[in-house]
Amino acid sequence: MTTTNLYAAYDPLAHIYNEDWALGVLKETIPALETLILPNLVKDTQILDIGCGTGQLAQKLIEKGYQVTGIDPSEGMLRYARENAPEAKLIFNDARLLDFSPTFDAVISIGAFNHVMSLEELTSVFKNIYQALLDNGTFLFYLFLEEEYKYNWDGKITGNVKEDYAWAARNSYDLETQIATINLTIFSLIEKTWQRLDSTILEKCYTKEELISALKKAGFSNIHSYDSHHDLKIAQMPGSAYFVCHKRVNN
Repeated sequence: MTTTNLYAAYDPLAHIYNEDWALGVLKETIPALETLILPNLVKDTQILDIGCGTGQLAQKLIEKGYQVTGIDPSEGMLRYARENAPEAKLIFNDARLLDFSPTFDAVISIGAFNHVMSLEELTSVFKNIYQALLDNGTFLFYLFLEEEYKYNWDGKITGNVKEDYAWAARNSYDLETQIATINLTIFSLIEKTWQRLDSTILEKCYTKEELISALKKAGFSNIHSYDSHHDLKIAQMPGSAYFVCHKRVNN
């Protein structure tokens, strides 16, 4: 399956993410990065942003003096990223297909890994990231855990209406399969005519134990997790976490 086919469902989401969601994500992400990894990164550090989305985080890091490469498997997301982060190096690619030589001082990913639908594939992604990091490099990622899906993905509908588009999303979670579903409907005003588009996006829930095991298999060490609500005090509700680990050199 090609990158384009697999993530085509995300292209319609790009407008919504750029307009309605990105700033909220950024508001929580920057304090986490400033607490967990940025104090240890010198200016001009090379950072790889996996699942860079519409580019707001990449731009903020560039403004802080870092060099940022962003990858995303949605061309729709990258169209906005090119406008929002014009100085970033942006690549249309799937994290499962990454093949960088050791290049980056840090790799970050905010929310992308819930969209990798099997632990085997996620372990492969972690191995690709390990390869892309320089010795002693840092890997930070954020994702939802089951507490978030169980209590907040209960079938309720969210949405917004603006002059030229409107959207509604129903989120649900299956405890047995540990798969979450976003059923998205978008109405766009195109040449004075409203057009409807429906899209379904799937997410996979992993346990902390599964994630730590996959990181160890990829070679990472010094692995720590931080609850966004309880530990970092940046999320209103528990159920999401940041993981930080390192590519250590064996002396």
